[in-house]
Amino acid sequence: MTAKCPTLRINSQRLQRDFEQLSEIGATVGGGVSRLALSNEDLAARSWFADRIEEAGLLVRDDEAGNLSGLLCVDDTDAKTLMIGSHLDTVPNGGRFDGAIGVLIALECLRRINEAGVYPRCHLEAINFTDEEGTWSSLFGSKAIVGKISADVIDDSTQENMPFRAALYRAGLMLEETQSARRDADSILGYLEVHIEQGKMLHEQGFDLGIVERIVGRTTYNVVFYGEAAHAGTTTADERRDALQGAAAFIIAAHSLIRAEYPEGVVNCGHVSVVPDSFNVVPAEASLRVEFRHPDTDTLREMEARIVRLAQDSAVKHRLRVSTERALHRAAERMSLYLVKQIESACRAEAVNYMPIASYSGHNAQIMNQMVPAGMIFLPSVDGISHNPREFTEWRHVELGANVLLRTILQLTM
Repeated sequence: MTAKCPTLRINSQRLQRDFEQLSEIGATVGGGVSRLALSNEDLAARSWFADRIEEAGLLVRDDEAGNLSGLLCVDDTDAKTLMIGSHLDTVPNGGRFDGAIGVLIALECLRRINEAGVYPRCHLEAINFTDEEGTWSSLFGSKAIVGKISADVIDDSTQENMPFRAALYRAGLMLEETQSARRDADSILGYLEVHIEQGKMLHEQGFDLGIVERIVGRTTYNVVFYGEAAHAGTTTADERRDALQGAAAFIIAAHSLIRAEYPEGVVNCGHVSVVPDSFNVVPAEASLRVEFRHPDTDTLREMEARIVRLAQDSAVKHRLRVSTERALHRAAERMSLYLVKQIESACRAEAVNYMPIASYSGHNAQIMNQMVPAGMIFLPSVDGISHNPREFTEWRHVELGANVLLRTILQLTM
């Protein structure tokens, strides 16, 4: 680091105290936590976070989508903003580290910079994004900031939004106004996020941190096979047009294809339903949802074409009809090479053992990267367990990640 860029360390005891306090909000039996987006527990966590922001002498800011931030402002009102953060909401009975540790580390970095009397050349913002986990609408807060909230999330004519409206209203928000949370890309220097890996690669290979280079793309299809209902006892195998059999063959073929030809890809099938739902009637209809992921967008597109073709081939083989409807698509994202290099430099300066890594779960950084340069640091997850009360990251890795983030912020802003 240059002479004008001071070496600071986070206050690990304070950060750990914050972590323990936050973990009590929505705590569940067995050491987990439930803070579903916009629930009483989530609102309590937001209030707690706002109190910590004020105690640190920072400015509290919220927007029309419910994103809540702490700001360390510089005198130049036209300066850009470096955003750092993650999310406080959780899945039901999830882990304590997922999302929350990134928000707390962001706040601690701003506190240390403020306490040290260091004057960055841009505003710093520690942000908690609304509903990252998708209780109502996945990655809602970051999508609002980049202007990517889809029309059907707001339009009641396309889906039932009243429960979401009610949850927002309890938080003082109006669904129609959430699009006003969009930021001007020219006002933002970039976005940084610390998150647990939620996989086992870092833990198994003994690395202190991971630097995310790619975040996986994701495509979801609704697939319906149509056959003909018939008596299960009197209809021979040759006569049957069994929709469930066609669906089962498709599922097996999809898994075999991805394992054999796309080693970096994953596929999953779920939400299987059968009509009629009777043990003694040959199924006339079988519906399922298939999701596939890959860290390369072109390869994901290729996987999509081949999986759709597998469904069509299975339908022909079993004398069925099939419909395939894309329900969701999120392109893979490559993180900013410049920010990757900055994080690498900080890791070397901190003597941290790191590796480049791809993320197979979605994150706010993936959305922010569509508008501004984004970078991401992964902390090891013990045994790769996440979305589970047994989720755990060793505190030494939390401290290392926090200090690497702090150094990266200073490198970028001094």
